[in-house]
Amino acid sequence: MKSITIDDLRAGRDAPLIDVREDHEFAAGRVPGAISIPMSQLGERLSELPDGAFDVICQAGGRSAQVVTALEARGYDATNVEGGTGEWAGRGFELER
Repeated sequence: MKSITIDDLRAGRDAPLIDVREDHEFAAGRVPGAISIPMSQLGERLSELPDGAFDVICQAGGRSAQVVTALEARGYDATNVEGGTGEWAGRGFELER
């Protein structure tokens, strides 16, 4: 499984960011530009995933790692964001609401 750090994400990546947290978590604050596709809805929303490479984030990195593993098995070019939104916020980086 491919992974990046919060520092890699913050440095700027040319890839969409998919946030797999639940709707209430996403609404409470997200990494700017993140697109919400909750893990619980992913199976029915696969058609909404980007065509090329994309990054996947959750709160701490566990759910996103599970999602990336499952998507890689289906042929998607997905990368896990280690530390997740929790680390992003904990380091004082801007959140969208």
